[in-house]
Amino acid sequence: MQEALDRARILQSALPYIREFYEKIFVIKYGGSAMLNDELRDSFARDVVLLAYVGIKVVIVHGGGPHISQILEKLGHKPHFVGGIRKTDQETMHVVEMVLSGDINKDIVALINTHTKKTIYAVGLSGRDGNLIKAEKLDKESYFKELGLEVPEEDLGFVGDVKEVNVELLLTLLEKNYIPVIAPVGVGESGEAYNINADICASKIAQALKAEKLIFLTDTEGVKDREGKLISTLRVDQVSELIQERTVKGGMIPKLKSCVEALKNGVRKVHIIDGRLPHSILLEVFTDEGIGTQIVL
Repeated sequence: MQEALDRARILQSALPYIREFYEKIFVIKYGGSAMLNDELRDSFARDVVLLAYVGIKVVIVHGGGPHISQILEKLGHKPHFVGGIRKTDQETMHVVEMVLSGDINKDIVALINTHTKKTIYAVGLSGRDGNLIKAEKLDKESYFKELGLEVPEEDLGFVGDVKEVNVELLLTLLEKNYIPVIAPVGVGESGEAYNINADICASKIAQALKAEKLIFLTDTEGVKDREGKLISTLRVDQVSELIQERTVKGGMIPKLKSCVEALKNGVRKVHIIDGRLPHSILLEVFTDEGIGTQIVL
């Protein structure tokens, strides 16, 4: 009986959040261990379906870097990174698109759809479908200088940046109760494909949709201070200080910059949470305490 009462209290405590977020848009960047562990994959799929069934409009943008590297190595091509960015020549771009838009995207869609019924379904999209993500070649000078890094001389190939998002297509799908699952591959003016960083892609899509929340699933608890303690709430004006004093490093820097840009362009809240924890999305969204770092203006 006590267990049943505890479950009832949990459901009751979630009600204010369900009411608050009804018909609001959440953009979730799905990556890291949450994509690799079968238990975490199933947990993620169930959580997304639950969000959809309580009336939240969910858009998923996924990564897939480790899988791309594995396939390249099997084909005899050593993955090559420049300043943390995968150099993407024509041949590599074919593999990137095959893995992201094909294998990974369809696996995520299929997994989510095993937990849905009738009116709600996931649908897979590449940024090339319906000109969903219009892209242009990444301006490497601006990108690396903004991160405070040395600009590499090497050409990055088909590494792109988001120029425009087809909001009408996404809103149409959301209104029909579909869950868009998006591979971060963009399309250039001549129809060429571009490999886009999934964090940047998720941020740009969240901005275009004026999303209520942008959630990053990562392999860390969240953003930590100099003592290594989790920062539960981080203001935008504190981010540059953390970067300048080197409290945050590596891949967390462009992620935080994507967070700041999203908040300054219409996204209400951004969350960086630990995707290694089952049901991390529900714990962050439907509890008072949360589990990761929320970033606000």
